[in-house]
Amino acid sequence: MPIIVELDVMLARRKMRSKELAQRIGLTEQQVSQLKSGKVRGMRFDTLSRICDTLQCQPGDLLRYEPGEEEGGGTAEA
Repeated sequence: MPIIVELDVMLARRKMRSKELAQRIGLTEQQVSQLKSGKVRGMRFDTLSRICDTLQCQPGDLLRYEPGEEEGGGTAEA
C-alpha cells in the first residue's frame, strides 16, 4: 500500500508507549499495534483526530505517501 503509517515515529518523539496511547484514545493495544505496523486498510477520521489531539500533531506527521508501494492490481478504491 502506498500509504505508510509513521505512528511509531511520533510515539517515539513524544516518548509515549503504545499502551498509554491506546488508553487515551479508547482503542485496544492490539489495534494500536496494527496501526503502527501498517496492517490496517483504513482508519476512521475520528480515530485519526483523537491520535492527533493526544500526540499534538497533524495527520501528515502520521501518514506518508510512497508511490510505487502498491500491492496487487490496479483497482482504485475511494
